[in-house]
Amino acid sequence: MRSRRFEALDKRSVNLDGYINEWPEMGFVAMHSPYDPEPSVKVENGVIVELDGKKREDFDFLDQFIADYAIHIDRAEEMMKIPSLEIARKVVDISVSRKEVLRICSGITPAKMTQVMGYLNVVEMMMGMQKMRARKMPSNQAHITNLKDDPVQLAADAAEGSFRGFAEEETTMGVARYAPFNAMALLIGSQCGRPGTLTQCSSEEATELELGIRGLTTYAETVSVYGTEQVFVDGDDTPYSKAFLNSAYASRGLKVRFTSGAGSEVLMGNAEKKSMLYLECRCLYVTKGAGSQGTQNGSVSCIGIPGSVPAGIREVLGENLVAAMLGLECASSNDQSFSNSPMRRTARTMLQFLPGTDFIFSGYAAEPNYDNMFAGSNFDAEDFDDYNVLQRDMQVDGGLRPVKEEEVIAVRRKAAKAVQAVFRYLGLTEITDEQVERVVYAHGSHDTLNRDVPADLMAAEEMLKRGVTGIDVVRALAESGFEDLAQSILNMLKQRVIGDYMQTSAILNRDFHVLSGVNTPNDYQGPGTGYRVEGERWEEIKKIPHIIDPNQV
Repeated sequence: MRSRRFEALDKRSVNLDGYINEWPEMGFVAMHSPYDPEPSVKVENGVIVELDGKKREDFDFLDQFIADYAIHIDRAEEMMKIPSLEIARKVVDISVSRKEVLRICSGITPAKMTQVMGYLNVVEMMMGMQKMRARKMPSNQAHITNLKDDPVQLAADAAEGSFRGFAEEETTMGVARYAPFNAMALLIGSQCGRPGTLTQCSSEEATELELGIRGLTTYAETVSVYGTEQVFVDGDDTPYSKAFLNSAYASRGLKVRFTSGAGSEVLMGNAEKKSMLYLECRCLYVTKGAGSQGTQNGSVSCIGIPGSVPAGIREVLGENLVAAMLGLECASSNDQSFSNSPMRRTARTMLQFLPGTDFIFSGYAAEPNYDNMFAGSNFDAEDFDDYNVLQRDMQVDGGLRPVKEEEVIAVRRKAAKAVQAVFRYLGLTEITDEQVERVVYAHGSHDTLNRDVPADLMAAEEMLKRGVTGIDVVRALAESGFEDLAQSILNMLKQRVIGDYMQTSAILNRDFHVLSGVNTPNDYQGPGTGYRVEGERWEEIKKIPHIIDPNQV
């Protein structure tokens, strides 16, 4: 006979997840592989000639790129002499400033950084993140997608998402040719909910760059880098080509961050026996060397790999902290769902939620997960109330706010009607009043009408051939009675010329003022310092629905 208790435990959702013991030879090891290199550096005549046990003549292209562009050569030998344990203690010491930690980390190597992380437990990493994130105030990013690539639903969900507080919104497509429609709908909807929301459309790199140049997006994120040379080559790229692509975006006034994360090299079969943390440190040094202001990391779409090994979720937080210690904006993943266990998913998110990162999610699904074309998120639209209660429970700013049903209906309708008007003005496919009304009250695409997909795709292709830009969208809105919305999108285009929102960790408030790591830097140095949830923001967080008002009892 079996124990009834163990029979019940075997049926728990957590036991549906996949787990594996450490297997360093194949890269299934989170934070320390016996094959990780020992930290070292040697400088001759202003050139790094030895990096983490390798002579320059033996460097692969990541080693060479990191040595030449990602390490402050003049202070490398000095900083490498500081014991790793001492650096780890400085990370959590409230008497040591963020600026001092950044100075030290600018001169250490990837292997040294990996060693520093090894001395920090999860709580200490959270303490470090609270001090080391770039921007004083944390924020959040949403995924805005749907199964049908319906631009009306995209606009309405974008409006609701930005109204709820998301500072950035990202879309992608089930059908790649929908990209122009999705980008335009996201841009319009986001500005309905909160002027100043940044948007991007994740697509093939040439298309994504073209959409950005045309003014239909305002930032780029899916510029992927990898931790071994073979995986980089398999991705048809090098650190140098990524640096070139970064400059292509930046020269056109688009904010850019790279994407990396633990597990990608394991999935692609070339982890070179190294730990996930060491390989991710290499990715982050490449990101820094290429000139990107930030990164989306925390395993991201590969989260099932670190989630399967011991200390894997600790490693995910560790790589987020490494990004911050290198002075990069950190959008700390929490997007792809990795577990069948709600408890485990929530616990993974709390590691970034509690200390706060620049973007706690790099993809909170602002739609039901069945509509999330990024493969499902750790939290989705059905978790909005839970998330707001967590903010209230812990007096933590997770970037969102409670909203009223009638207000959400109003912004969804405005966004849907605005997209309808722009499509009509530009001579694109028809959006009927019935489609608009169904979307206004919809939870997801199961509640909406089907569109004529072949006609949409032909119109989207024609839209690109005609050279439609953000200015055309502004004109269409202004001449269709949406003057305020036209002004908001014009203001977003002006930001492209000004360029201030390319500063590290930049977001825009509703008055189009930049808040970044440059003009609103994180100044945490212990109790009573740094960002505190208080005043108007605390009052806003407390106003959850379904609450007892003692004044009306």
